[in-house]
Amino acid sequence: MKDQLNRYLFDKIHVRGELAQANQAYQDIIANHDYPQQVQHLLGELLVATAMLTALLKFEGTIAVQLQGDGPMPLAVVNGNDQQQLRGVARVTGEITTGDLTELFNNKGYMVISISPKKGERYQGIVALDKPTLAQCLETYFLQSEQLKTHFWLRADDQHAAGIMLQAMPSDDDHQETSADDYSHLQQLTATIKDQELFELAPHDILHRLYNQEEVRVFEPQLLSYVCGCSAERSATAIISVGREEAESIISEQGHIEMNCDYCNTLYTFNSDDIAKLFNDPTDNQVH
Repeated sequence: MKDQLNRYLFDKIHVRGELAQANQAYQDIIANHDYPQQVQHLLGELLVATAMLTALLKFEGTIAVQLQGDGPMPLAVVNGNDQQQLRGVARVTGEITTGDLTELFNNKGYMVISISPKKGERYQGIVALDKPTLAQCLETYFLQSEQLKTHFWLRADDQHAAGIMLQAMPSDDDHQETSADDYSHLQQLTATIKDQELFELAPHDILHRLYNQEEVRVFEPQLLSYVCGCSAERSATAIISVGREEAESIISEQGHIEMNCDYCNTLYTFNSDDIAKLFNDPTDNQVH
């Protein structure tokens, strides 16, 4: 099953939904990292949540969903763009014994959602991590920032990550505001989904299983993929930005310059010949 995101609308109820399954992208994000199981699962939930938030963007751009605090896991972040290219990383500094967000971030955590369109102003929203699950914190975020009734079902185990989002759409000239009873009905239907169904069934089968008595319009799916974005060329550009004197000073002290990508753990090493080539001809950023 390909990693993908499916958007859908209910024709007779002004509610939209999203279904994300990200098995391979999830495995790519946790590969090369020795994360505790609870951290892996949280990153899986954060991955599919970010994919669903990214699908709400009506423009070209990027989104970052960052969890931070001062507990045993001070940072977890997933970045995505309008092409559903995603990457993520977590930082662990203490013993992890729970997946409860209030404990992972020591009751002082917060979530920052940063939206950066290619054209237009950057937007940032913040909400406290004062609920035990990521789904509950996201629901609070939408209620506070958008005044939109929203529910998330986020699941991850060692192999799979998947999620569903349900959201009442704002009223317009053609649609009355969604009634509380209509939304509650769809919420109750969605809440019957089982983890294994969410992990293993095809999107069409999940939607039929949940909403077979509703009129649902499903849009063309978007494929999800893990793309780190690091490269030797970008690392070389970073070295050039600090200046030749500083770079040569590091070479003199350490014999080489190492740059490690936090996301994929790839290590880029530059020796004295590499540094000389960079500053003699900065357009030739090939590292050998």
